[in-house]
Amino acid sequence: MELFTLQALWAFLAIILIDIVLAGDNALVIGMAANKLPDHLRKKAILWGTFGAIAIRFVSVAALTYLLMIPGLRLIGGAALIWIGWKLVFDSGEHDVKAKDTFWGAISTIVVADAVMGIDNALGIAAAANGNFVLVIAGLLISVPIILFGAGLVSKILEKYPNSVFVGSFVLFAVAFQMAIKEPLLQDWLAPLAGWVKSVLPWCAGLVITAVQYKKARM
Repeated sequence: MELFTLQALWAFLAIILIDIVLAGDNALVIGMAANKLPDHLRKKAILWGTFGAIAIRFVSVAALTYLLMIPGLRLIGGAALIWIGWKLVFDSGEHDVKAKDTFWGAISTIVVADAVMGIDNALGIAAAANGNFVLVIAGLLISVPIILFGAGLVSKILEKYPNSVFVGSFVLFAVAFQMAIKEPLLQDWLAPLAGWVKSVLPWCAGLVITAVQYKKARM
């Protein structure tokens, strides 16, 4: 995938939206983990804990980017992204993260919690980038300010415009189907479809699932 194409632009925008809806949650966890520290240590713990978490996430994204090339795993990854997008709306959002009163204790909690919770973010970035490591790096760099400064902003946006979460869900659904369509095991089955059908199908499928999700959320 070239960098200056509509496909690359969509991938870049998708990474930004995925970061906003998924990395903001990690920012809240980081804040909770460092909550008991004095002010001068809290800021350091958040900074170094975040960079430690980003380093682990980089390894995760790189590994997932490679693993998604293995036949069958794009389907699994697509199904996982659909589940992640679905639970964005229906997940309670509660996290069992205890604040630490020591500097290194807070950092270790931040790194471990973010590594576990960041799997969804890493998978989303790897899927949207589709093997383009420039976009992978860009996605990870975008994650840093969102995690460091974005928790409050994301929370305010979702509080004021709660339906905006469905935009994030739709992006994840569309990326999931785009990834599944590129699954090597499905190429013979998808071969009769025209190119434009393959391009439009993920968007239509994403819209349908988002509509079902919206309807269920209002029940």
